[in-house]
Amino acid sequence: MSPEHVASQKASTRPTDRSLLSRVPLLSGLSDEELTHLTSHVRRRRYRKGETVFHEGDLGTALFFVERGAVKIVLRSREGKEATLGFRREGDFFGEQALLDGETRSADVIATETSDLLLLPRDDFHQVLNTYPKIAVNLLGILSQRLRLTTRLVHAATFLDIRARVVKAILDLAYSRGVTDSSGGISIARLTQEDLGHLVGATRESVNKWLRYYERHDLLTLQRGRLVVKDAHKLRQEIFE
Repeated sequence: MSPEHVASQKASTRPTDRSLLSRVPLLSGLSDEELTHLTSHVRRRRYRKGETVFHEGDLGTALFFVERGAVKIVLRSREGKEATLGFRREGDFFGEQALLDGETRSADVIATETSDLLLLPRDDFHQVLNTYPKIAVNLLGILSQRLRLTTRLVHAATFLDIRARVVKAILDLAYSRGVTDSSGGISIARLTQEDLGHLVGATRESVNKWLRYYERHDLLTLQRGRLVVKDAHKLRQEIFE
């Protein structure tokens, strides 16, 4: 039995906070009444750090929303090598592809910390798309953005060296989920060197080498579980040198 099927069986029936769904870009434009209706179909499930949400090849049974915590989307080779395609955090959703095309899951999804996920069963997801065309329009826009990101990842892996791939990944993360502090630095929380290595297809040692290099050049700082980009403009120039 797949982790996803077990999750659907164990999902809590505890009422879901509608305010979370109201902040999900996919659901923007829905009225309070429509959100309340949608909330009645959603169930909550908690995953421990390192726990698998679903495996590549599993049947898709639900759409997932991240209520709290974070997950990573991972591809694995037969030799056990791992490539991280991206992360999903609070307010994000994932698992839509297998529900749309009827195929199996295309990657593993693993909790990177203790996470509360909201599950919308497959049949309810299809009903929602038919009932609320606005969600289908939102979904097309978000899928287009994700396809653009995948294109950039392929471009980086094909044409950039490790140093440039590390810089590009840091900047992409800074702009997509970083928080600007009072000094103008951009802070990226909950990012490990191992995670960064999986994103760019490099060893942790190679990633550490370039992080320390740019730290010495005062372009970023490393803190426990956090990376701060001090000068994004100068750091971006490193990609094209």
